[in-house]
Amino acid sequence: MKEYGAESIKNIALIGHGGSGKTTLSEILLYTAGAINRIGTVAEGNTTSDYNPNEIEKQISISTSLLHFEWNNSKINLLDTPGYADFLGDVKTAMRVCDTAVMLLKSAEGVEVGSETTGRFVDEFGLPSAIIINKIDNEHSAFARTELQAKDRLSSGAIVVTFPVNEGLNFDTVVDVITMKAYQYSPAGSRKVIEKEIPAELISTAEKYRTELVEKVAETTEELMNKYFDEGNLSQEELDKGITLALIKRNLSPVFAVSAQKGVGINNFMDFAAKYFPTPADRNGEEVVLKDSTNKILLKPEAKGEAALFIFKTISEQHVGELSLFKVYSGSVAAGMDMVNQTNNKSERLSQLSILNGHNRTDVSKLFAGDLGAVVKLKDTHTNNTLTSKNLSVVIKPIEFPEAVMRSAIMAKAKGDEDKIASGLHTLHEEDPSFSVKFDPEISQTIISGQGELQLNLAVKRLKERYDVEVDLVEPRIPYRETIKGKVEDAEYKHKKQSGGRGQYGHVHFKMEPLPRGKGFEFVNAIVGGVVPGRFIPAVEKGIVETMQKGVLSGNQVVDVQVTLFDGTYHDVDSDEMSFKLAASQCFKKGFLEAKPCLLEPIYIIEVTVPEEYMGDVMGDISSRRGKIFGMDSDGHFQKIKAYVPLAELHKYASNLRSLTQGRGGHRIQFAYYEEVPKEIEVKIVDEYKKSREEGH
Repeated sequence: MKEYGAESIKNIALIGHGGSGKTTLSEILLYTAGAINRIGTVAEGNTTSDYNPNEIEKQISISTSLLHFEWNNSKINLLDTPGYADFLGDVKTAMRVCDTAVMLLKSAEGVEVGSETTGRFVDEFGLPSAIIINKIDNEHSAFARTELQAKDRLSSGAIVVTFPVNEGLNFDTVVDVITMKAYQYSPAGSRKVIEKEIPAELISTAEKYRTELVEKVAETTEELMNKYFDEGNLSQEELDKGITLALIKRNLSPVFAVSAQKGVGINNFMDFAAKYFPTPADRNGEEVVLKDSTNKILLKPEAKGEAALFIFKTISEQHVGELSLFKVYSGSVAAGMDMVNQTNNKSERLSQLSILNGHNRTDVSKLFAGDLGAVVKLKDTHTNNTLTSKNLSVVIKPIEFPEAVMRSAIMAKAKGDEDKIASGLHTLHEEDPSFSVKFDPEISQTIISGQGELQLNLAVKRLKERYDVEVDLVEPRIPYRETIKGKVEDAEYKHKKQSGGRGQYGHVHFKMEPLPRGKGFEFVNAIVGGVVPGRFIPAVEKGIVETMQKGVLSGNQVVDVQVTLFDGTYHDVDSDEMSFKLAASQCFKKGFLEAKPCLLEPIYIIEVTVPEEYMGDVMGDISSRRGKIFGMDSDGHFQKIKAYVPLAELHKYASNLRSLTQGRGGHRIQFAYYEEVPKEIEVKIVDEYKKSREEGH
């Protein structure tokens, strides 16, 4: 492949709801451009971009794939992203480095929840965009309705560039309103397209769409607007320049009629993309932060600049090791080049550079600003790191991954596998930073979290496949807290033991009372006259603190208690620190049980976004989870419900919400505060704890 600079590269992310045909489209694009010589299918598991065994088995994309081909003197880099909500982190990965996001919609189903979610990402990243209405060969295809939905719900700049002549099962021809010609496609695989005149009955439709396009482009600059008002039209040259500008300014989101399965409409889309989609050079650079400061500079995609690249994804492959996918933001990079990781100041040598078509790697000696590529075996570099030449110290803005909405605890099936599991989970997090893992010392469990059940189950499957370790996913323990509601004026305990020789003796009197929520623990030494010698006081406090950590009622941490040591006795020979520590521990337990003890549970704020028609079901479900709804707002076509819900009621909520809303609801959670557990639930928790203690003994 010849070398391409920033002015000839198009970086395109294919995004959209699961099953909208992104992988099928990427396959026919590669075939039409001659990058592959046979068309694979998702059903047969032989597509270029879905090569992972789990993707082949489940027939869905799980990870973003990097692909490339040449068309009309442009190099087109494609990022085929997953459509399933559990893998949204990978969609953000692609959006961070692409220059145009192409949304696929199913013609019969229209705008679905995945379309709306990824549509919000397009706005978040401020990306130029286009829309492909796919599956026009479906017998229930509704191109016109879907196009109106796209305009209403995704982009007011959605303007038709190609539309179907014979929508439905026999679909084989589109009209292109830029060339004002019709294009008839031979069966997929033939690569044959015949240019024709527009059928007479569709000329007025084509003219209407063309006028809409010209008007939208004319809105882009004052100069074009004036020309359009004066002459009622734009020249082809003005239209050509204006389209790219309208895309960059996000005034225009061109709409294409396509059947990826049949290969219809593909050449028109590719011609448009190669001619009009913005290049990295058109988008004028990336704002970056100078290292160790808040000052920003514009890093332009110039081949002669200092080299800077950004790692946007890490792939761990057997027999290859780690493969880091990157975008060159400035200068050029070559195999053998030494660079500095600006995140950790370590030096890295770029060994083998390659460009990818799925897992097929083609080695290259050099890549220029604006291009995407891969490098093997970097020592200390990970996703979101910036590598630069020694003379440039800048940090490229990292990808912000979506917050986790689902968590599970993992339990090793075999003893001794802990290190292997930890190492495997770390690698899985490297590959997909929206999947996270941490050990929670309070509940003594390793917690994995992510975007949904499928993502977590897949992590378990990968541990088995790659590291030969098996784990079970279990509901995480809830970090309850214990506290008191009443006062005890005098709790007393005497620890006395004689067993021949020196004995043990410690005797304490406590006053115990509750503290306001969140105050923790206060110890007050009110001893007068040395009835408990000063040298034993720290042991008394230590005995209390250790008991509070282990809990009294349910094995959970005690909080918000004040303990005053006000009396006691000691023995000249038998008293020591251990005796007073044991006396304090028992005295605390005794006093705690007398002071109206209760359990507290973590309450989370949950923000659920759902289409209006599911509001009733979702609110009923929140109430059934002991939730308290405290707010509702509208957000475009969605309603936002805010509620306080106990963490104990939120396990697998992501899956439940998806089934309640046919996959159209989403949610976020955040810790809010601790609140008293209802008595009937508290009794169950305490009984279960007692039972587990008895079984443990």
